Amino acid sequence: MKFIVDKSYWNLFSDSKLGVLLLKNIQNGESTDEIKSILKEANNEAKKYLTKEILSENPVIAVWREAYKKFKTKKGVRSSIEALLKRVNSGNPVSSINKFVDIYNSASLKYGLPCGAEDLDSFVGDLKLTITQGGDKFIPLGSDEEDNTLPNELCYIDDEGAICRCFNWRDGARTMIKDETKNSFLIMELLDNRLVELNLALDYISENAKKYLNADIEKYILDINNPEITLK
Repeated sequence: MKFIVDKSYWNLFSDSKLGVLLLKNIQNGESTDEIKSILKEANNEAKKYLTKEILSENPVIAVWREAYKKFKTKKGVRSSIEALLKRVNSGNPVSSINKFVDIYNSASLKYGLPCGAEDLDSFVGDLKLTITQGGDKFIPLGSDEEDNTLPNELCYIDDEGAICRCFNWRDGARTMIKDETKNSFLIMELLDNRLVELNLALDYISENAKKYLNADIEKYILDINNPEITLK
């Protein structure tokens, strides 16, 4: 099983970097007071990215607004980092979900980068990041109804359907991180030149996942010259 970043992606974002963590033997579950405190601190720290009065003009959001113009999306779709920072901006901090999700949401807020994770054992065949022909089966997180992909949409897909739609907008229910998740694929996408921050964010997640989840971790940085890795 591999993660393959298709040429259709690199045609749009040739200079981008994709940071991947493979986390094995996770001991997930209800968040602890210590992790909740880390998340609270990250919510406060994220305010440093909100220096412009208009939310979309803040650089860590603006880069994604521009990116989303390059492929087909549903109306009103925004990147996951914009969704998190919008909550911070409105005084509605990102709340606790479980240990693992709290850790990577903290990293996303702290470093101003989108981050998502999936249950690796739920994948069917290879995982691909690609411009899709549309019609990939997708049931959004928190829904029971299908909302399948559009033609020319940028998605993470496997042989069963879509895993995450519109780059990092919405995760699917099939591969969501659950309390009982044992193995995970985590990704942070970088479109600007903040490679130092990407590495710091991945290391931050790794350190906390080892400390609080007892996870075994592999780290990768993918680019146009290194577009695939073996998942298992």
